[in-house]
Amino acid sequence: MRELDDQVRETLKSRVEAVEQQLEGDCIFYYGPIFPTVEKRFREFIEKLRKNGTPRNRLIVFLNSPGGSAETVERLVEIIRYEQAKNLTITLLKKWLVEFKFKDWTTHQSNPAKLGQPVTHEDKEARAEEIATILSNNRLWHSHGRMIGVATLTTVLRLKIEDYSTDAILRDKILAYNGLLTDYIARNDFKFFLHSRCGF
Repeated sequence: MRELDDQVRETLKSRVEAVEQQLEGDCIFYYGPIFPTVEKRFREFIEKLRKNGTPRNRLIVFLNSPGGSAETVERLVEIIRYEQAKNLTITLLKKWLVEFKFKDWTTHQSNPAKLGQPVTHEDKEARAEEIATILSNNRLWHSHGRMIGVATLTTVLRLKIEDYSTDAILRDKILAYNGLLTDYIARNDFKFFLHSRCGF
């Protein structure tokens, strides 16, 4: 069994490095719920990755989680940057959309009334508020744990998504890495799991 685990580790290392090379960044895989108990382990995991070789400017996160604590999510994001639940979640989502997702959004592309016009900070905040409100509508989603796919993100939420599946080379690298790792997690019945090129 140990030889099999060693083989899986080596294969996963080569597959995650292939994804890192394609996307020009450091890559981590996070599996499990997001609760305060994971914060220390996550911090140590990120620090280990950053100390291994020359840190890149981009961090790619594979996130496979049923959700959890909004406060812990905020702390994990702060770790990644190194430097009332529903309302907090909406506030954090709005902040992250404006600061990260919308940072390069300069002209309106999907609103017919504003097509081609410059995007203001107020426009970004209003759009983030709209998305946060839609995502928090349980009547629409029926379940907190329901998966939201690319089609929903692009049509219902009108978000611009870079769909990796249109890039055959990148798609194969991601599927090879994700497939082997999720099979390994399922076979061992792990409830929480972290992986990078540095190991488990």
